[in-house]
Amino acid sequence: MDIDPFVLARIQFAANISFHILFPAISIGLAWFLLFFRIRFTQTGDKAWEYAYFFWVKVFALTFAMGVVSGITMSFQFGTNWPGFMEKAGNVAGPLLGYEVLSAFFLEASFLGIMLYGKNRVSNNIHLISTFLVAFGTTLSAFWILSLNSWMQTPTGYFIEDGRVMVDSWLAVIFNPSFPYRFTHMLLASVLTCAFLIAGVSAWRALKKVDGPATWKVMRTGVMVAAIAAPLQILVGDMHGLNTLEHQPAKVAAMEAIWETERGAPFTLVAMPDEEARSNRFAVEVPYAASLVLTHHMDGEVQGLNDFEGDHPPVAMVFWSFRVMLLVGVLMLCVSWWAAWRLRKGNRADRLVLRALSLMTFSGWVAVLAGWYVTEIGRQPWIVSGVLRVQDVVAGHSAATVASTLFGYVLLYVLLLISYVAAVRRLATKPAESLAMGPVVFTEDSHSRQQAQKGGA
Repeated sequence: MDIDPFVLARIQFAANISFHILFPAISIGLAWFLLFFRIRFTQTGDKAWEYAYFFWVKVFALTFAMGVVSGITMSFQFGTNWPGFMEKAGNVAGPLLGYEVLSAFFLEASFLGIMLYGKNRVSNNIHLISTFLVAFGTTLSAFWILSLNSWMQTPTGYFIEDGRVMVDSWLAVIFNPSFPYRFTHMLLASVLTCAFLIAGVSAWRALKKVDGPATWKVMRTGVMVAAIAAPLQILVGDMHGLNTLEHQPAKVAAMEAIWETERGAPFTLVAMPDEEARSNRFAVEVPYAASLVLTHHMDGEVQGLNDFEGDHPPVAMVFWSFRVMLLVGVLMLCVSWWAAWRLRKGNRADRLVLRALSLMTFSGWVAVLAGWYVTEIGRQPWIVSGVLRVQDVVAGHSAATVASTLFGYVLLYVLLLISYVAAVRRLATKPAESLAMGPVVFTEDSHSRQQAQKGGA
């Protein structure tokens, strides 16, 4: 059976972005956690915080490397599989991607070296500043990428000349209508992903009895941050949903599998969307709930998919991805609040809490992937909403060519992902070092200060 090379090209890009997004989802948030660990070490002289810093900076370096390599591969695909996009929208995409590369290499890559190898070579203040610059760089990289992605969702500040998209206002391009919500939503998603990662790995270390004082400090930090960030993410998600309803109603209709425009639309908990029959099978609904959530009114009007026939995204994938994201988000909220309650009076928790946190270690990845599927598949059939269709920018490669490279990408990504998880697991199995040296005492003398920091935790 012949497969359309256009479909294969879409699957290949989906595989690339699915693999790539896993690593920025960790590195953005983890950089700020590292800064917090460094600040706490500087404030208290407690070597447990320094041990936590140097344990997790290794994970950060590995994650950063994986993100950079997979990001470059994804950028190449714009030229190989989707040349029409850069040809027609390169005036917008090119500069924004260029700024992101500058952020990543000039800030993140440069100062990461000090974070990794500067322990006994630079002062604590220089180490602290370097950590801040790396954290700032990761966020700045996300700023440019999400600005471009948001512009592709809600394009503004442009005009068409000779079939090409030209910039009319860079401010309007960068700060397009969906950017503030998408940027904030992604930052919080990264914070939650890292919070559960560091709490989950710490819980696993405690279960395996290779924990130390730093383990419990990190676990408590992750749990408390998650307990705060989870409800904030729900609030931002609601605001983002209102923005999407205004600017991308077809995406919202697919998320809710609403076929006919109606007031007082029900929220469908589960169903089997049937695009041929243009209806839902086996639907379990909550009356009026969709209108209430989407418009904040019981009788609010929600446009249906039949208003966008031929111009709406694949329904089932968007519908189920949205529900997976919601389910994982609710689990994050419940587990983080439960763990925070059990840890409120000390740095110990029972095995049930530790097992729950351990099982949630990579839950952020599931939520981020599901959210990105909603975002990217929900934009279909447009690559730039209302401006460029995906079908119009694909390269004319044969199905065999695309299929062979797709197989190579997927095989490589599976091996790299297994290796990454195995590397993190290997780090997590190492017993904690002794903390017998006690707190660090800072002196005015730079040499004495560096000597006091030796020995690790």
